[in-house]
Amino acid sequence: MKKNIVLFVLFILPIVAYMFFASGVNGYTKLPTLKENTAEFGNWETLDGTRVNLKDKITIIGFSGTDLLNIRGNFFNLNQKIYQTYHKFRDVQFVILCPKGTEKDAAKVMEALGGFTDMAQWRFVFAAPEEIKSYYAQLGLVEKLDNKLGSSKVYIIDKNRNLRGRKAEKGTKEGYNTFHPAELNNEMKDDFKVILYEYRAAFKKNKNASRKI
Repeated sequence: MKKNIVLFVLFILPIVAYMFFASGVNGYTKLPTLKENTAEFGNWETLDGTRVNLKDKITIIGFSGTDLLNIRGNFFNLNQKIYQTYHKFRDVQFVILCPKGTEKDAAKVMEALGGFTDMAQWRFVFAAPEEIKSYYAQLGLVEKLDNKLGSSKVYIIDKNRNLRGRKAEKGTKEGYNTFHPAELNNEMKDDFKVILYEYRAAFKKNKNASRKI
């Protein structure tokens, strides 16, 4: 009996545990699509006058609102928990959509983060309030922007401009709260890994197919 118990613990239990975790919602399968073909940005510019496109980029998008400096801690959390790990992937960009008139505040945030971060993949983009409202509305999100046109959440948009997130028994998870480092470090980081895994797997598959041809 003792021998059977030992064998079970050493061999069977790890397999059962692996199958359990692998069958999870985001066990490196595919992150659900919540909204297809989201809109591209308008003729909106960043601090250096360049335009940002979403197509062919994995984009983390956020909405700062007019209270940008007061939520700079949220940007710090996002920077530390997600950006620092993944910003070296050339197809990844972190885009914050800001109301026009907040350029100086955005520059201060960029300067503060730039003291210890390579800011190459950070983008602060500026648009008129009505344009921000319109863009946010077309995403079809349940949660609304606050009265300052901001949100503490960020969202994942894939290379085909599809909004990605989680679908679970307790409801759909559309975004990730930057106010809570634990949520970024656990849920968002896991989901971002799934997105990257999808593209790596697709690239590997296409590469192998090309070799066969």
